[in-house]
Amino acid sequence: MHLSNFYDYLSKEKNYSSNTVIAYKKDVETFQEFCRVKFELNNLLKVTYPIIREWVIDLSEKELSPLTINRKISSLSKYYDFLIKINDLKSSPLKNHKRLKVQKKLIIPFSEDEVLKVVDVFSKNFEGKRNLLIVDMLYSTGVRRDELINIKLNDVLLDENLVKVLGKRNKERLVPLVLNLKSRINDYLKFRNEIKSSSSSFFITTKGKKIGPSLVYRVVKNYFSKVSTKVKTSPHVLRHSFATHMLNNGADINSIKEIMGHSSLASTQIYTKIKLPKIINDYKKNHPRERKK
Repeated sequence: MHLSNFYDYLSKEKNYSSNTVIAYKKDVETFQEFCRVKFELNNLLKVTYPIIREWVIDLSEKELSPLTINRKISSLSKYYDFLIKINDLKSSPLKNHKRLKVQKKLIIPFSEDEVLKVVDVFSKNFEGKRNLLIVDMLYSTGVRRDELINIKLNDVLLDENLVKVLGKRNKERLVPLVLNLKSRINDYLKFRNEIKSSSSSFFITTKGKKIGPSLVYRVVKNYFSKVSTKVKTSPHVLRHSFATHMLNNGADINSIKEIMGHSSLASTQIYTKIKLPKIINDYKKNHPRERKK
């Protein structure tokens, strides 16, 4: 069934990242196991849509969200498109499939005041300097969590006020560094240089190893929980905050698109709908009845 060829196709021809390929592999192999257990079917070429529909029902009964189910079906669809591409299949069993409806959730960004307050929470040791820089780089550059983790020492171009970022589908882009961020990078590097490490990664642990996704998530959650009452506190919220604050302060949407590494303007336009906190604040400040209160 050419599964290994499919994974090679994703990584080499489509230029997907290793994490994306792993996600596709997990989804397809989960479906393969479902077919084997539920229908005693080992050949995915013989799958029909009713079987896929049963899988969707099974996933729903396991309380997976519509968004997650749609992602799994998308992985499977990509696999069947590949089989058509190599002439192993004439048509996809998913050709008439309709995606599950997903209720769009509004992610409320941190306020500018919350971002400023969190700066005062960090300690002055290596971990404090590193964690402050993690938060500041996420907010000041709008990079994704995985992009931040994979920054190398030689990707930080201080003389040029730039950082080189490896984004989705291994696309490189240059992101500008503000002066305040440069200062914090220099502070961090003084501490980093004292740690014996052979790692080329920019962000490391106290043991000299490359940091992981859970560390970044934990840093953002722990520190922002001290200054914010928001339920959702994650690296992705900081990315939203970056885009929202840039838009609120008059930045050009096309510039934000390039900095964030979006492939289309449609992805960036989502942030034009996240001005709710500012709208509410402006309303309270300027509406006559609110002012009288």
